[in-house]
Amino acid sequence: MDSSSYTYFKEQKLSIICAPFCGGQGKPGVEKGPRYMLKNGLETDLKELGWTTKIDEPLDEKELLEKTKIHDGIDFYKNAKRPSLVGETSQKIYQSVKDALAEDRFPLTLGGDHSIAIGTVSAVIDKFPDVGLLWIDAHADINTLESTDSGNLHGCPVSFLMGLNGPENTPDALKWCPGSLKPSKIAYIGLRDVDAAEKKIIKDMGISAFSMYHVDKYGINKVIEMALEAIHPGGGNGPVMCSYDVDAVDPLFVPATGTPVRGGLTLRESLFLVERLAETGNLVGLDIVECNPNLAVDDIHVANTISAGCAIARCALGETLL
Repeated sequence: MDSSSYTYFKEQKLSIICAPFCGGQGKPGVEKGPRYMLKNGLETDLKELGWTTKIDEPLDEKELLEKTKIHDGIDFYKNAKRPSLVGETSQKIYQSVKDALAEDRFPLTLGGDHSIAIGTVSAVIDKFPDVGLLWIDAHADINTLESTDSGNLHGCPVSFLMGLNGPENTPDALKWCPGSLKPSKIAYIGLRDVDAAEKKIIKDMGISAFSMYHVDKYGINKVIEMALEAIHPGGGNGPVMCSYDVDAVDPLFVPATGTPVRGGLTLRESLFLVERLAETGNLVGLDIVECNPNLAVDDIHVANTISAGCAIARCALGETLL
C-alpha cells in the first residue's frame, strides 16, 4: 500500500513511539512490550511495506520501572493508584505523538499499559479535531475515579479523555489532559467484560459500543462499518484513530496479557479489523498495548502474543494477504 492510500499523510513516514510503562496497573512486565515487538523485527517489516521509520523513545524503561516501584503505596488520589506517575508519563507520550504528527509522520505507539492512551489520543485530537476513536478492547476503560474498584488507571483512560472526572476531581498531574473527546466520536469493538458503572456511563452518554455479541450476530465486517458510521455519520469517512488492546483478541491466540477474557476476537477477526481500517485510507494513529511477556506460561505464549501484536501493526499499515 503506497502513501497515496493514506489520506492524511503526504508520504509514508512513520514514528514508532515506545511507551514502556506499567504504572497504570499492577502486573510488571507490560513495559517490555515495545522492546519485544521491536526484537521480533517489527521495524524491518514496516520498512519492507514502504515506510520510512523513526524510533522515538521518550521514556527510559529502567528508570520508569524504578519510579513505578517508588510510587507504589505513596502515590494515590482517592482510590486511584499512581496518578502522578500516570499523568507525568502520559504527558511525555502526548508530546511525542504531537511531534510526530507535526512532522507529518504516522504515530504508531507501542505500550505499555492502556493508560498511555491518555497521551496518544489527546495528541491526535489536537491535530485532527474531528477524529473518531475506535477503542478495540475486552474492557471499556471508562471507569471514573469514583467508580473504579481496582484503582488501576489503565481502566480509566477514556474517562479522562472525555473529561468525565471534572476539573475539581482530577489529580493535578492529569489536569493537562484536555478531556475533549466527545461521546459521539468514540466507538468500542470487542467488549465482553464491562463493569456495571461503565455500562451506565455508556448508556447514559449514548456511546456506540459493539460487544462480542454484535460480532457474533453481524460479523466483524458489518460491526466495523457500523462503528465507522457511528463516529463519522453519513458514510463513515473522516480521520480515525485506533487504540488497540491485545486483550480484545481471545487468549487462545494472545495469552500473555494482563486481563485476559475468554470469548474474544479470533486472530483472523483481529487482523481483518485493522486491514479494513487500512483499506479506508483514513487511519491517523495506532496504539498497540498490553502485551506482557512476564505473564506467559512458556516461550510459545510469548511468541504468540508478540507476533500477534506485530501482525496488528503490519496489517494496519498496509500488509495484505495478496
